[in-house]
Amino acid sequence: MLKAPHRKVSLVLMAIAAFYLYLAFQLPSFMNSIIDSDTLPKVLGVLLIVLSLILFFMPDNETPEQKEKRNIPKSDAFMLIGTFLLILVYIFFLEILGFILVSMLFIFICSLFLGYKKHVTNAIVAVLFPVSLYLIFTQLLGISLPSGILPI
Repeated sequence: MLKAPHRKVSLVLMAIAAFYLYLAFQLPSFMNSIIDSDTLPKVLGVLLIVLSLILFFMPDNETPEQKEKRNIPKSDAFMLIGTFLLILVYIFFLEILGFILVSMLFIFICSLFLGYKKHVTNAIVAVLFPVSLYLIFTQLLGISLPSGILPI
């Protein structure tokens, strides 16, 4: 029953989702915002459990070509580990530098690391996307994000 790798992955994802939901139900409620702070984490946790169940009950009819695709080349493994480390650095500096600044740096550095060549486009996206998200969350939804060292 658990020989198929997708079933093992689905069980791990369900365990992560259960822990995530447990943490989401521990978040405090605030009455002065349109959407409560625990709404999105709860929705995402339930969605992850539903998708994990779908993955678990998918039929196991893997072809040899699909088994070969499961092998990750070393260059791709390097990219995965590097991106994971960049995410950890992002999390560490989020409160210190603030959402806008650390998101700009993360998007630009990550796009460079992943090999995107249009640096001007990357810079524009790295500036506009975090600023837009910050304005949406703070102005429209009334949810504060870390401002860090910027006087916002």
